[in-house]
Amino acid sequence: MYLLIIFATLFNSIFIGLLGRFIGRQASIFTTILTMLCILLFSILAFYEILLNNNILVINLYTLLLINNIKINIAFLFDTLSVVMLLVILIISTFVHIFTAGYMSHDPFIIRFYSYLGFFTFFMIILVTADNFIQLFVGWEGVGLCSYLLINFWYNRINANKAAIKAMLMNRIADVFFIFGILLILLEFKSANYFLIFSLIDQIKFNSIFFIFTYINLIDLILFFIFLGAIGKSAQIGLHTWLPDAMEGPTPVSSLLHAATMVTAGVFLLVRCSFIFENSEFILILVLLFGGFTALFSALVATFQYDIKKVIAYSTCSQLGYMFFSSGLSNYNITLFHLFNHAFFKALLFLGAGSIISSLLDEQDMRKMGALLYKIPFTYISIFIGSLAIIGFPFLTGFYSKDLLIEFAYITYSLDGIYIWLLGLFTAFLTALYSFKLIFFVFFQKLNIFNNNNFIKEDNIFIIIALFVLSFLSIIIGYFFFDIFTGLGTPYFYNSIFINFNKYNIMETEFINPFIKNLPVIVSFFGILIFYFFFYKLNIKKRSFYRYLYNIKTYVFILFFNAGFFNFFYNKIFIFFFKLFYDINIKIIEKGFFELLGPTGFYLFFRNISYKIRLLSPYLINLSILLIFISIILIIYYIILVNYFLVESIYIILLLFYIIE
Repeated sequence: MYLLIIFATLFNSIFIGLLGRFIGRQASIFTTILTMLCILLFSILAFYEILLNNNILVINLYTLLLINNIKINIAFLFDTLSVVMLLVILIISTFVHIFTAGYMSHDPFIIRFYSYLGFFTFFMIILVTADNFIQLFVGWEGVGLCSYLLINFWYNRINANKAAIKAMLMNRIADVFFIFGILLILLEFKSANYFLIFSLIDQIKFNSIFFIFTYINLIDLILFFIFLGAIGKSAQIGLHTWLPDAMEGPTPVSSLLHAATMVTAGVFLLVRCSFIFENSEFILILVLLFGGFTALFSALVATFQYDIKKVIAYSTCSQLGYMFFSSGLSNYNITLFHLFNHAFFKALLFLGAGSIISSLLDEQDMRKMGALLYKIPFTYISIFIGSLAIIGFPFLTGFYSKDLLIEFAYITYSLDGIYIWLLGLFTAFLTALYSFKLIFFVFFQKLNIFNNNNFIKEDNIFIIIALFVLSFLSIIIGYFFFDIFTGLGTPYFYNSIFINFNKYNIMETEFINPFIKNLPVIVSFFGILIFYFFFYKLNIKKRSFYRYLYNIKTYVFILFFNAGFFNFFYNKIFIFFFKLFYDINIKIIEKGFFELLGPTGFYLFFRNISYKIRLLSPYLINLSILLIFISIILIIYYIILVNYFLVESIYIILLLFYIIE
């Protein structure tokens, strides 16, 4: 069963990719969806057997590499962390496959799309079930490759080409640092196995390494490289620009990319390495700051976007920032809980956006929408539930993890400073603001599309099924799993996640001031009211007070509508210096100096020698014959001489034996 969970998607993808054209579109779709439903059932059984019964399973297939003392196995680890991630991946992936059957029913290349989706799911499963860092890196690179293929699925669109290349390159920058971290682990531990590394981490806690003219703590350096790898994959500030551009791919790709695969890989890496991260306060502070500022910045950018998919994309960056924020506070179980909850309502929002885009013939600008409440009511209900869940409306899924995360920030930093808590609180305010901006622009404002809107409808059964199930899960999943992830004394994650009861206590959140405890919900409702005033009513410039506010809004809008000008900086400044360095390095040093001393120089040297010998060859025939004749004579003379001395030596030895006797 466990190996079927891992390899069934791979076999199905290969089968569909090679034979799908022969069995037909409908058979390919049916086969893929049936396979995903079966694997989902197996993952639920694995969740029951591993997590609820508090077991652990390691399947060791064979030894991949054995060099001196370094042994790398192909093995699959099923612990509580792995089965939770498997449940998230396979639930979201299954309903994305179902949604795709309706959303892309008219696409002529839907079979190829299903094959790519299967590979995407397979590599994410490899990543979360890996037993060691080498195998994890295989899945890590695999999801990067599949994201390139899926973002660039409509390869005749130039923007899709650019977005796919940008996603690949931005992730390669982070992956290089992740490779450095893995190499340092192999150098120090002589192994990549999780259990061995986590058990020996206290032994090397104070070891140092000479790096860039100074001695640096080895754990800090390893964690720094791992952290850089994580921020690239999870699109944290600085390496986040690829994620909004990835919206050029089909909407099911966006949902799978943002909810269950790819971007959650960085957060998973932090949680998986929690036993290592707890040995470096400096790196934890770095994780905390990056996560906090990413959450705030991405929420501000999402507030000023009008592309419906980019609003949700920047929302993903913001929620991932919350997860990094929580990991920096050592609340790894709450990080995992928010990742678990976030997957369902974010998949619901993306698939709901896909339903809107499909109904409006691929229109994505919210300013060109409006008054769709009665045209697509089921999609409206789904988007409304997803928006309430993401803002933390009481008793919906997001309420149980997001508000708890902010409460722990208040507890942890109540003595050292309140700024971290305020940052999370202001981000919650902005989350409510951009979520209801999307609802208002799409469903309530005046109709901005042409009058003949009879084509707007939602009658595809596959889309409705996917939205209904994810809406249901976005309502109840947080309530049912709250005690498993955060309950007092629950033993489910002791063997897979570091939980430090000395740093915080779950009971402390129950004794916070009620006003402080309910403040995230209050500021969320306040954000809805501010949106109505600031974004809708403030465009009327009747009084000077309104005019000043309108000017402030204009300048802030320019800054955050352009996403803080990160792309401008990279394209105009960073690329300029890169091209300058490229010209100096490639044209002068590499193509000049190294090539002449390297392969080109060797080639020219031997070519000239062979050319000169070829010119002299007609005059050297007689000399060659003479040299061959002399060589033969010398060989014969040598043989005779050696044999003579050999006979003489035997006589001398026999004479010595005779004298001795």
